[in-house]
Amino acid sequence: MNILDDLKLQYKLGGIAMRVIYWNVACFLISLVFYKFSIGQFDFPNWLALSSDPQVFMFKPWTFLTYAFFHFGFMHLLFNMLVLNFASNLFLTFFSQKQYLGLYILGAIFSGIIFALSYYILGNSALIVGASAAIMAILVAATTYQPLMNVRLLFFGNVKLWHITGVILLLDLMQLRLENMGGHISHLAGAFFGFIFIKLLQNGTDLSIIVSKVLDFFANLFRKSSTTPFTKVHKNYKKPTEKVTSRIVTKDKTQQQIDEILDKISQSGYDCLTKEEKEFLFRAGK
Repeated sequence: MNILDDLKLQYKLGGIAMRVIYWNVACFLISLVFYKFSIGQFDFPNWLALSSDPQVFMFKPWTFLTYAFFHFGFMHLLFNMLVLNFASNLFLTFFSQKQYLGLYILGAIFSGIIFALSYYILGNSALIVGASAAIMAILVAATTYQPLMNVRLLFFGNVKLWHITGVILLLDLMQLRLENMGGHISHLAGAFFGFIFIKLLQNGTDLSIIVSKVLDFFANLFRKSSTTPFTKVHKNYKKPTEKVTSRIVTKDKTQQQIDEILDKISQSGYDCLTKEEKEFLFRAGK
């Protein structure tokens, strides 16, 4: 199995967190194409980046979400994806994948609105891209739910989760009036939304349902109709019997092997699989 097949399998089995990382990387590669055909500046068109100018964002409302999947450069992307992977593992320990995706999307939209309003009030104008605000929503949500969780860090040993999150928030506050003020405003807005998300969830209100319903609506809109055309049935027609025993046995054995491999992934991770097991999962997923 080549590298491309391996990446496809990881995307298929890695869950929503891995898919969001893949989406961010794919969008970054797309942005490189724009850079290649630009006049030399790494500049995003205003139909992808979020602008604080009302004359722009009012006619391009999708930018309140698309900005959260693009990055200015490789280091910007790399740092954000490392933090996203860290925050995702924490959040998904306690919550579902639908709640994860809902928080990522709603956190990005909320942070984008706060950024645009803040810059409009201050009389400034700027463009913003980056997943940082959505990542902060996920990190702070996990911290709000389990602030005393022990996290093992290289060179530091075990550290409380709230200590890590607190340092990151403090750095944002300290740099608020410095360069990239809009970015720090969106980070803090994302953190606030993550806190509110968990508090509402603990009181019985799951905001992620909004995103789930919207996605389900569009999924059903493009889903093929399950109805089959009318078929005329003759009275004297006798349906031939089929021997299905061997097929059922084969399917059960295959499913059993898939379940065993998935259990192995859940316990030790995808990298623990042998080459043969990866190839078997790839063939089974086709």
